[in-house]
Amino acid sequence: MHSEQLTRRSFLQTMSATAILTGRLQSHDRPNIVMVVVDDLGTGDAGCYGNPVIKTPGLDLLAQHGTRFTHGFCTTASCSASRSVILTGLHNHANGQYGHMHDFHHFKTFDHVQSLPVLLQRAGYRTIRTGKYHVAPPSVYAFEDEIVPGGSTPLERAEACAPAFDQTDSRPFFLYFCTNEPHRPFVRDGSDPVSPEEVLVPDYLPDIPETRAELARYYMSVQRADRGLLRLIELLQQSNVWDQTIVVFISDNGIAFPGAKTTLYEPGMRLPCVIRRPDISPGICDAMITWADLTPTLLDLAGMGAEVPALDGRSFKEVMAQSSSEGWDEVFASHTFHEVTMYYPMRVVRGRRYKLIWNIAHGLPYPFATDLQASETWQGTLARTRSHYGKRPIQDYLHRPKFELYDLEQDPHEIQNLAGDSNYQVILEDFQARLRTHQQRTGDPWILKWEYE
Repeated sequence: MHSEQLTRRSFLQTMSATAILTGRLQSHDRPNIVMVVVDDLGTGDAGCYGNPVIKTPGLDLLAQHGTRFTHGFCTTASCSASRSVILTGLHNHANGQYGHMHDFHHFKTFDHVQSLPVLLQRAGYRTIRTGKYHVAPPSVYAFEDEIVPGGSTPLERAEACAPAFDQTDSRPFFLYFCTNEPHRPFVRDGSDPVSPEEVLVPDYLPDIPETRAELARYYMSVQRADRGLLRLIELLQQSNVWDQTIVVFISDNGIAFPGAKTTLYEPGMRLPCVIRRPDISPGICDAMITWADLTPTLLDLAGMGAEVPALDGRSFKEVMAQSSSEGWDEVFASHTFHEVTMYYPMRVVRGRRYKLIWNIAHGLPYPFATDLQASETWQGTLARTRSHYGKRPIQDYLHRPKFELYDLEQDPHEIQNLAGDSNYQVILEDFQARLRTHQQRTGDPWILKWEYE
């Protein structure tokens, strides 16, 4: 059944009637899966991640019932490209979704790729999406149904999902729930206002009035997104499916400010990840995971096992239930485009202490996303003719060397580049070799740049 052409009502009616006719009303033994992806949320921007100002009762509740990851990373700090990784388990250099899919950007995933919703549907899941999609083509990212709410808020979107939870169907469901918040222009409502004086300005941003004003609006947009998550949890509980449902919460990439989104510095790629599994106790996990690991993990939790195709990521199902995260001490990132005009391929290997960024197009000035270039924070910095943007010199942000090597223990803000320091040449060469091996394993076309240029 290709029910993307069905209305939400007709889909639910059809599936309910089918279940009744076949007598398949018994409960299933596989977990339901809800994946919540918010847009441009930074790591420290929630109560459970240490921010006392932003009110996030939904995410905080999920963390109380689930596993809060301290080292979760996107592999590319751009919306479309990151979502393609989330839904395929392949880096964007492998799945073909190098950048944005909408308008003239026109990037899309290779036709042969098998996505998470397609694989889950093949395994007997109902697959439903609502909210931001931002991947292409629809044939690769096919869901049985799309829920379109009557209003535009995350709360209204959550309410519209209630019938899907109450549906009498023998199959487990996969719900892909995405908000536009807190993406610029920081859409917010009037509840829980935040004043510029209250916000916490991170070190990578300048503490100027423009930054505080934008952060206050961003905080309120985060709170608006969280209200949808909280309501979603309530509906799962009221529908008596909470104890059979895995809930995943992530952000696609870092906060939409220069220095975070579109970069592979820590604010761009280190992100919140909270996963609630009914079969394990709540806790905190410091395993280093990436969004390429999400699809193989969810397929593993769905019991697919040997049916899972070869992927770049790997399942972290077992490490979630263990006290040790041994073997999960290294991640890789691959960014090529944001907008089509923003060609700036970067490849990253990050360990517990050291991090290497290879700026493949280092001869070019670093390109800006249109909304980040126009942001009050960036323009306010330029108007003051400051030499630094946060802790980083503006010239270092705009003009980057071929390699950036950082000691994250001594230099968590990634300011002191050690790539040219003779004392770190052994580490540099080791990390370069690790990166190249990863590119070979994942079929990265940009591996040619080691020799070509």
